[in-house]
Amino acid sequence: MKIKMNNAKMNNAIGPQIRAAKPKESKLLPTLGVLSLGAGLQSATQFFAHTFNYQAALGANMGHIYVPWSILQWSAKWYSHYPDEIMRASSMGMLVSTVSLLGVAVAKVVSSNTARANEYLHGSARWAEKEDIQAAGLLPREHTMFEVVNNKDAPATIGVIDMGVIDTSVYVGGWEDRHGNFFYLRHNGPEHVLTYAPTRSGKGVGLVVPTLLSWAASCVITDLKGELWALTSGWRQKHAKNKVLRFEPARSTGGVCWNPLDEIRLGTENEVGDVQNLATIIVDPDGKGLDSHWQKTAFALLVGVILHALYKARNEGTPATLPSVDAMLADPNRNIDDLWVEMTTYDHEDGQNHPAIGYAARDMIDRPEEEAGSVLSTVKSYLTLYRDPVVTRNVSKSEFRIKDLMNHDDPVSLYIVTQPNDKARLRPLVRVMVNMIVRLLADKMTFENGRPVMSYKHRLLMMLDEFPSLGKLEVLQESLAFVAGYGIKCYLICQDINQLKSRETGYGHDESITSNCHIQNAYPPNRVETAEHLSKLTGQTTIVKEQITTSGRRTAAMLSQVSRTYQEVQRPLLTPDECLRMPGPRKTANGEIEAAGDMVIYVAGYPAIYGKQPLYFKDPIFQARAAIPAPKTSDKLIQIQEAGERITL
Repeated sequence: MKIKMNNAKMNNAIGPQIRAAKPKESKLLPTLGVLSLGAGLQSATQFFAHTFNYQAALGANMGHIYVPWSILQWSAKWYSHYPDEIMRASSMGMLVSTVSLLGVAVAKVVSSNTARANEYLHGSARWAEKEDIQAAGLLPREHTMFEVVNNKDAPATIGVIDMGVIDTSVYVGGWEDRHGNFFYLRHNGPEHVLTYAPTRSGKGVGLVVPTLLSWAASCVITDLKGELWALTSGWRQKHAKNKVLRFEPARSTGGVCWNPLDEIRLGTENEVGDVQNLATIIVDPDGKGLDSHWQKTAFALLVGVILHALYKARNEGTPATLPSVDAMLADPNRNIDDLWVEMTTYDHEDGQNHPAIGYAARDMIDRPEEEAGSVLSTVKSYLTLYRDPVVTRNVSKSEFRIKDLMNHDDPVSLYIVTQPNDKARLRPLVRVMVNMIVRLLADKMTFENGRPVMSYKHRLLMMLDEFPSLGKLEVLQESLAFVAGYGIKCYLICQDINQLKSRETGYGHDESITSNCHIQNAYPPNRVETAEHLSKLTGQTTIVKEQITTSGRRTAAMLSQVSRTYQEVQRPLLTPDECLRMPGPRKTANGEIEAAGDMVIYVAGYPAIYGKQPLYFKDPIFQARAAIPAPKTSDKLIQIQEAGERITL
């Protein structure tokens, strides 16, 4: 039996980055070999010149030093006259070269028999250098992006002209090189960004505000307390030429109104699906799914009632809003059975009863009285939010449409403002809005010549701060994989990994949020679970440990033996303990940030970046932009006249 041996090296390069790197071959021994030959020629030349006392006829230069190859010229010229002298000089040169080459051979043997530590044996993780960050596309362009000029009509600090105003990049962190130079790290691709930042860690002043003060396309912002509106809406309206909309459902004045039922595509094949998607969000305010019998029956009833309200509004001019739907179900002056009869006999379209509406009403008629009462009570419990007169006013008409966010003539910035004391009760309405934004703006795609055709006018950034507080939004998790193709970029911010993986309020351990975010960045965490996650993202590296062993008496003039050994040891590049102890921002006694802390940035396919937190108020450009006062009232894209006529602005 013959065994064919393959002398080629195995393809077992350690890691893709090490595999791509060209192996470094030592050039020391070949260089020493060439120098040995040169030393032999130089010795022969100098010996021959010494024999003739460095006569000028030999062509000396630089005193008594000759170029090494002079012996070759002299041999060709004078060998017939001085054969013995030339042979003696040649013998001297050969002796020197031979001794030198023997030394090189010994060095080669010693080098071959010397063990070398493998610095990639257990892992090849390392921190990114400037070249890595540039390859990842996070470093800014070389030319200046911003220019400050004096504006005669405004203070000098407000006269800001953006050479990059049409740029659509988000800020993901900062980085300092070895010389102390600070660079903003910005991402302009369609991929999504996920941030881990505990409360009061500076994510707003470091990431959110700089992004909103530079991103010039459309955006949707979840704004707790209205702070982002105050700092960024002025610049976005005045210099980025955005229409700025403030949707604050619990505020009676100054905001924009939006009716979710106006987004239903009534009279099309999509109407039932649109209403079902809306009803699912309403009866599942926490995103836990329709598990109970009462939720499922309430969902079926709500679909029919909403469709009935929409058709009555089209045929009779009655309002079709969520408060009006609640009023239909809770009207004290009307028996509820009359509503079921109306729904089964009403001429919705072309003189016929709508099947989805009639089926929903028939289900209620056929149910036992006690069960029907429980189903009705369940539906009404989900609509109690819309009994607040302030909320009723803000959801009873639409002064903008979801499609306007990406298709209006100007970019549109929608601020969803919820004050802390109203955050919990307004969450169902905010979930409805976010759900509709994703579903309506990523509903279809056209192709031409084998490539997708852009069907929008402006890109959209969804800046969702504290997005796990909205509960589980299944549509968001599912759509992250494809909404980038529709021009939507998501910037998701959470406090820690536990918010994402929570089975009760999050997306569970099998969540796909992290899988679909190309960039993950993190401020110093407070939870060990987040620190462990970041440590795994950073990777394993190899540390070469040197160990010296000595023998002999310590008081002896010379030790009898000293041995040095090297050992490769594996360790995380960033341990969970080191991650928890990353320096955070330095704060004053009042809790205000005065100096930036550290952070880490992960870009898929590149080494982790150990960065520095940016602070917008340390940058005069951002500080000038944030100083532009916010508008006192929201813009409106649709004007509702008293007669009910809509005028698009």
